[in-house]
Amino acid sequence: MISPDEIQSTLEKALPGATVAVQDLTGGGDHFQVVVVSPSFEGKGLVDQHQMVYGALKESLGSERIHALALKTYTPGQWERIAAQK
Repeated sequence: MISPDEIQSTLEKALPGATVAVQDLTGGGDHFQVVVVSPSFEGKGLVDQHQMVYGALKESLGSERIHALALKTYTPGQWERIAAQK
């Protein structure tokens, strides 16, 4: 198993300046929802953004420590627009 804190720490190290929120969806430590807001995503498409996250977590994904990952990625500008709508 991997903890939400471990996922957050791994992503923050891989994507400097990122804001990361991780939620364990089932309480079992293998199904997570992750929201990442990163300036590293600027100018990149959604597939590239997700590949950056998957790349950072490849060790945990490959060892099946993470069974399911619901992923949402945003640039800071996209995140600001979403927050302004709320």
